[in-house]
Amino acid sequence: MKKILLIAVLAVASLVAYAQPRAIGVNLGPWSSFSYQHGLGEANMLDVAANVFLPIQSPHIGVGGHVTYDWIDPFNAVVPWNEQGEWHWYMGVGGSGGYGLPLKSEAKGWWYAGVAGHIGIEYDFWFPLQLSLDWRPSLGVSNDYIFNGGKLGFNIPGLYGIQLGVRYKF
Repeated sequence: MKKILLIAVLAVASLVAYAQPRAIGVNLGPWSSFSYQHGLGEANMLDVAANVFLPIQSPHIGVGGHVTYDWIDPFNAVVPWNEQGEWHWYMGVGGSGGYGLPLKSEAKGWWYAGVAGHIGIEYDFWFPLQLSLDWRPSLGVSNDYIFNGGKLGFNIPGLYGIQLGVRYKF
């Protein structure tokens, strides 16, 4: 497990080494997350989001994440109302996973793993700020005791949750 984590960290670090457009910020919504976007050329980006699950959402505290490879303005469908800043839309696919620990002794821990999608629209201001509206559905397996009674099943909560993103571009 440690080797896989080390390989994943080194892979992300090697992508950061290139002089590509990047953005870092937060996504606010039902599952708030810290977000990092790394440009891979002019029409692609890697989006990494680290989720934090707080006790206000369930009787658990946990962490999760999404990594998606996104296409910017796919199908050459550019948003036509670019004024001073720029509008872009994007879509992508990748993976997601997470783990939660119970806060009460009667609660059970949970985990999920699966395939993640990503679709959104963003506005890049003429100064280094970016606003976005994202949807990150996640479909996979889970042992979530809240939504499926403790049986192995699909990660249903991962299918909803639109987020507002605020990022600093550098």
